[in-house]
Amino acid sequence: MNIERRDLAHAVVLEVEGRLTAAVAPQLRNEVAHLVAAGRTSVAIDLAKVDFIDSSGLGALIGALKATRVAGGDLRIAAAGDQVKQVLRLTNLDRVLAVYPDAERAFDGS
Repeated sequence: MNIERRDLAHAVVLEVEGRLTAAVAPQLRNEVAHLVAAGRTSVAIDLAKVDFIDSSGLGALIGALKATRVAGGDLRIAAAGDQVKQVLRLTNLDRVLAVYPDAERAFDGS
């Protein structure tokens, strides 16, 4: 898995590529923890290039959501593909994690 960081005016975008599984979920958690520690609490996770997510990946997203919200921010999901959307729907996490068409629109007006 590869994670690229991109700064927007009101948020940081983490573009994730590959499979979001137990082997790589800690890397995503660490990236978000570093951002929150640096005061960057509005985070969009761009999942356009993620072709598979498992329960560990979902756990990383929920942990990242909690970390940003505890710090007064928020985490939003952008550009999720069909497999990721299906997993979010099946687990009802689409009710907790806001999903947006792209990272640029995730924090419009924030």
